[in-house]
Amino acid sequence: MSHSAPPLAPANPRSRVITASLIGTTIEFYDFYVYATAAVLVFPILFFPTGNDTTALLLSFSVFGAAMVARPVGAVVFGHFGDRFGRKATLVASLLTMGIATFLIGFLPTFDQIGVWAAVLLLILRLFQGFALGGEWSGAALVATENAPKGKRAWYGTFPQLGAPIGFIIANTVFLLINFALPHPDGPAVRSEAFLEWGWRVPFLFSAVMVIVGLWVRLKLVESETFARAEKSGAIRRFPLGDVLRRHWWQLILGTFIMLATYVLFYLMTSFTLAYGTKATTEGAQAAADAAGQPFDATTYVAGLGFGYTDFVIMQIIGVVFFGVFTLLSGPVADSIGRRRLLLWITAGIGVFGLLFSVFLMPQLDPKFSGALVQAFLIFGFMLMGATFGPMGALLPELFPTNVRYTGSAISYNVSSILGAALAPIVATALWAAAGGSPWLVGIYLSGSAVLTFIALWLSKETKDIEYESNIGAL
Repeated sequence: MSHSAPPLAPANPRSRVITASLIGTTIEFYDFYVYATAAVLVFPILFFPTGNDTTALLLSFSVFGAAMVARPVGAVVFGHFGDRFGRKATLVASLLTMGIATFLIGFLPTFDQIGVWAAVLLLILRLFQGFALGGEWSGAALVATENAPKGKRAWYGTFPQLGAPIGFIIANTVFLLINFALPHPDGPAVRSEAFLEWGWRVPFLFSAVMVIVGLWVRLKLVESETFARAEKSGAIRRFPLGDVLRRHWWQLILGTFIMLATYVLFYLMTSFTLAYGTKATTEGAQAAADAAGQPFDATTYVAGLGFGYTDFVIMQIIGVVFFGVFTLLSGPVADSIGRRRLLLWITAGIGVFGLLFSVFLMPQLDPKFSGALVQAFLIFGFMLMGATFGPMGALLPELFPTNVRYTGSAISYNVSSILGAALAPIVATALWAAAGGSPWLVGIYLSGSAVLTFIALWLSKETKDIEYESNIGAL
């Protein structure tokens, strides 16, 4: 009696695939969120002391956005090596680059110590952060989707996406713990001087511990069977970028604009809302100026909602929990009904959500009612964020064949970061000022980005039934 041979175990066990794709993006997004938080709370004071709050914030956000410009460069470099030599080594290199840059920011001297060179050094390290993130996301998405069981690519693709909400929660929890631990001689509502002197550095230095853990997991990976099959067949290209630009330029354009609304929503819900939510109201700023014996011009002041930093970050963390839940839920839905159909509905929802900014974010006479509206805004926004971000881990890689998948998905994802993420905090801050402290123009900006994404989705084709085994690229 003959016995059939037992099936071969997958080269990368499911637990290793999920952990490796999740932990790397968690660390990368942790590093990015640490900078984003410091860009609002610390860097305008310590690195850009212009004497004008709005100008200092814009300069801080400009350096924040500069990293997005470096991301497509990282996408090309890491994508080239990832498509030529494999995903594993590229993922390790991107994580190590990001970790070193973040760690060094924790040691930077401030403007008072070395003048404008402090901002220059911050910019350089920020560019390295962006360069590294340009290669990180696509590699993690490919590790997840190229090792996924049949019919579960979108579900597996949500795990690298889940690193975004987890990284946000860890980063902001670290900031909160430091803020609680430091003395507040002028009261808990006033930022601690110890936080400005050295407390802000701790989250950057803490990233080294997380990077070591991430490297240990990723070094255990082996190449996916999908990449090995493309390599064996001779489909690997010497210059993947040239092949992508020549053969898949339309997919690059579609992928870039499919991701646009996700990026704009993402950075409005994190960076802009933190700045808007924690900036003092006109009345609060007037009272603070009177107490300090300083002049105050209410006609030029750009008001915020006046929430304390701790209160608002806790509200954001509550919203980000929904971000994580809806990221995971979106995967099975996208596997069932298709990525395109799901995202068309979610993108339409983002467009409507943008029109409601002034409903949720305008100060109310009752502070409790105002707080409830803002919390509802954060929950709805982050629910939409999870639902749109989750399927991207599968959709963008599926637009491209195996031999250029790393390069193509990385370029689309990261060029979109310039149009969306790099510009969003800057444009939003300028629109906030132009509207005299009202957020309604910021919401219109989000709705406009949703229209562009909806058009790109409408012009694209469904990708859920594409077979990775046969779609290795032209020989």
